[in-house]
Amino acid sequence: MSKHPPKEIALFAPAVVGPALGQSFAKLNPLRLARNPVIFVTALVAVLTTVLAIRDGVIAAPNFVVGAQVAAWLWATVLFANFAEAVAEGRGKARADAFRATRAAAKAKVLLGVGELFEFKDAELLEPGDVIIVESGETIPTDGEVIEGIASVDESAITGESAPVIRESGGDRSAVTGGTRVVSDWIKVKVTSRPGETFLDRMIALVEGAKRQKTPNEIALDILLAGLTLVFLFVVVTLPAFASWSGTEVPVVYLAALFVTLIPTTIGGLLSAIGIAGMDRLVKANVIAKSGRAVEAAGDVDSLLIDKTGTITFGNRMADAFEPLPGVAERELAEAAFLASLADDTPEGKSIVELAQKRFGFSPDSTEAVTFIPFSAHTRMSGVDLAGGGVVRKGASDAMLRLAGGVAPVELDAIIRRIAATGGTPLVVVRDRTLLGVVHLKDIVKPGIRERFAELRRMGIRTIMITGDNPLTAAAIAAEAGVDDFLAEATPEKKLELIRREQAEGKLVAMCGDGSNDAPALAQADIGVAMNSGTPAAKEAGNLIDLDSDPTKLIEVVLVGKQLLISRGALTTFSVANDVAKYFAILPALFVTAYPGLGVLDVMDLGTPQSAILSAIIFNALIIVLLIPLALKGVRYAPASASQLLKRNLLIYGLGGLIVPFVGIKAVDIVVDLLHLA
Repeated sequence: MSKHPPKEIALFAPAVVGPALGQSFAKLNPLRLARNPVIFVTALVAVLTTVLAIRDGVIAAPNFVVGAQVAAWLWATVLFANFAEAVAEGRGKARADAFRATRAAAKAKVLLGVGELFEFKDAELLEPGDVIIVESGETIPTDGEVIEGIASVDESAITGESAPVIRESGGDRSAVTGGTRVVSDWIKVKVTSRPGETFLDRMIALVEGAKRQKTPNEIALDILLAGLTLVFLFVVVTLPAFASWSGTEVPVVYLAALFVTLIPTTIGGLLSAIGIAGMDRLVKANVIAKSGRAVEAAGDVDSLLIDKTGTITFGNRMADAFEPLPGVAERELAEAAFLASLADDTPEGKSIVELAQKRFGFSPDSTEAVTFIPFSAHTRMSGVDLAGGGVVRKGASDAMLRLAGGVAPVELDAIIRRIAATGGTPLVVVRDRTLLGVVHLKDIVKPGIRERFAELRRMGIRTIMITGDNPLTAAAIAAEAGVDDFLAEATPEKKLELIRREQAEGKLVAMCGDGSNDAPALAQADIGVAMNSGTPAAKEAGNLIDLDSDPTKLIEVVLVGKQLLISRGALTTFSVANDVAKYFAILPALFVTAYPGLGVLDVMDLGTPQSAILSAIIFNALIIVLLIPLALKGVRYAPASASQLLKRNLLIYGLGGLIVPFVGIKAVDIVVDLLHLA
């Protein structure tokens, strides 16, 4: 099975940048700017300075040249902030276009309820409850649930998975998604979504980013930034009185420039782009988030509930060893088990054949003629009748003992008990009524899963394995996988009780599921990851949907959430430190004439007050553009404690936010002087 990951979209791909440039101007609409308080205020100041520059131009005021440049760079600051958001949205729209191409603008065959009669109906007119029939080669027009039939479905347009998957009525593989294609057989599908509300419609709206709702953390940060803006507004408004008292005149355009450089325009301009980029990173991992809240919460997860079957283990019992009785060669036992499993198409039977071939090189072509005896619930065994009259059987120990006509030897009983104690399944092998030994079947833990759990532990996340196995088996597998805890003999009620207990202790809980019986727990969990192959109930209950139906994707979801939170925190730290440095750049330049003592604070040795003002406002605009790649890619996350992350954040982005403006503003000042711009 080959996997085709979503195509990577370059940060500044022409297909993204072109429309983003146009959107930067479209976003100057005051109603759209008002969603971002800091940039909205910056736009208001840009309007004010533009009016003042026009006035100064009319009266030929000496500050006209600097004032006009300040106004231009203030507008550039607003446009650059809009551009950052537009690029992030553009990347989402590019992905959405790929999904939109899977829409089926076709007719659906709606059954009339009389035999197999049907009528054609436009796909966009289908309503919940309609029953449609989809045959080989046809595209499934909308979301639904298979109520009859079984078919192979090509979901590559949605998931990127090249191999078709089986969809059938009943169980946890009954959900189908509009835009996928039936490649063999036929299915009857009951429509579950209204027009415009299908999974594909929601997916397109989410990845486009424009309809993304602000998360609680973003709203809180917006309030903080608005508060800082008001504080600096108060500071700047009081400066004219102070300047007048000290005998200094400060032009309004200089105060406007000072105000914009002091308010947190850097993080204000990048905040939306960071959030959109976080959801885009999930889309790249083939996970669709129903809300930004879910992505953020993933970064704060304390407990992770993971299903054992298919997640921690491969899900099928596989042959692990041949354990012969005394006096029986391992090769003899393996050969008998090999013969008994040649025609066994179950995963267990295939694994026995593979293990025997690997250990002893047996070949199906070299075996004698056999007649396969399939497994029966009545006999609880399967095997072969050999052409020469011999009989080989494998099955449950009690059934094999009855076939052998004896009591279990002490050695056989010891092997069976030891295998059961480790969570394995013993299959006893008999040849011509003679007990040969045991095939050890076990639920194989996936390679590398222990290391992934260790990584989560370093991140401070507690892992809990959920399984229907008995406590003894569950404990053995939990120890081998390296999880922190387990819930055995799990029922929907027990899962729900466990989640509520964890939440009552103030923990954020994540879990995954694909069945209708998982829906209550998915809805209760703070992060519910539903498998795309699961039932409609599960997908409706979860707030994240994994298109690959890979439960281990929970780990990637957590990493994306943490990266989003760390990126926002890092750039906020940089922005605040950045503003402190700009304060030292402008204030000494404004008042050094009245208070020569302030010259000691002019550590950048800027040319003139006009040059200082212009250099700071230019740097303030350009830094937004320079940080767009970091906002879109995100700050790299490495598992560490909260104190270590804070220390790294302060050292890199706090200290960097102080140093970069001093270097950057001085460099711009040199250019301004060389070009005689001020």
